[in-house]
Amino acid sequence: MQRNDVTRDDGTWVGLSLDVRDRDQPGLCVFSAGQQLLVSQRSRPVLLAVVDEHLDGVDFWRTDAYRSFVPPLRADTARTLAGSPERWAHHIARYLVESPETPLHAGRWLLSRESPLQRWRHVDTPHAAYWGSMLVEGHPYGYIDWYLHACDWEVLPLRPMPAADDSRVKAYRKQAREGTLPPVLLWWVSGLDCHLILDGHARLAAAIAESVEPPLLELRRTVPRDDLAARTQEAVGFYEDELARFAELRAVHGPTVPDGAATAGPQLARLLQDLNTKEQLTWAWPLPGGEAEWQRISREVTAGQDWPAV
Repeated sequence: MQRNDVTRDDGTWVGLSLDVRDRDQPGLCVFSAGQQLLVSQRSRPVLLAVVDEHLDGVDFWRTDAYRSFVPPLRADTARTLAGSPERWAHHIARYLVESPETPLHAGRWLLSRESPLQRWRHVDTPHAAYWGSMLVEGHPYGYIDWYLHACDWEVLPLRPMPAADDSRVKAYRKQAREGTLPPVLLWWVSGLDCHLILDGHARLAAAIAESVEPPLLELRRTVPRDDLAARTQEAVGFYEDELARFAELRAVHGPTVPDGAATAGPQLARLLQDLNTKEQLTWAWPLPGGEAEWQRISREVTAGQDWPAV
């Protein structure tokens, strides 16, 4: 597995690229059976979901089986890495790679400090109100409404969120006030069109309680390595075609036509940046046994409790 820092042209650190080569199927895996989804951690069902027949959202049933693969973060570690998302990314990447219970599988991934969740908050909306509204409620079952927010990117905890007076939250609230709060680790799952919290439920609760913006690290798939060379060549080809087109225009119309490099150069930079940062759809594996197996797991998990989705 290779790690590479991803930066913008101005040197701003964006995230950590992870090129995984030796995992055919992840330990934390999304399975599909028609309109039904299962998120399983090894052999433990973590989340059952049914996509609405009108494609308006997803009914889900959350179990208590999810276990974070990130060990508890010590206060001295938080102080040492405070204010450095780059160092936090390298710290957490080690557990992503070493643990058999993570979403990583063969392909290219980005562990990014940037998330669309951070861009949608209106400046006049307090952090507590905004991040509280982005949390999907309901335990053990609930509904992910794809039309509730304009961005359609809510946050689904994989276990119930702790209360503001929980002992862990109290400790993290102090760190939130001091500016040393470790990041919340999110995983964007396209089949649910939302983020799952992989680690940091108590840290997010602390940030909400203190009404501060929680530091985030978002895990998502990026362009596969098999496509990277071809797409890079396409981007370079587009740039060269634009240079030739502008040269022809300048030959006819003179210097009033802008320079091709000045116009096409930024476009090329954006295209190349997207190859390292743009999210790709989440892979889902066919569930062995199909819908019948999904129904069996559903009956076992819900133990006869009433669930509107089935």
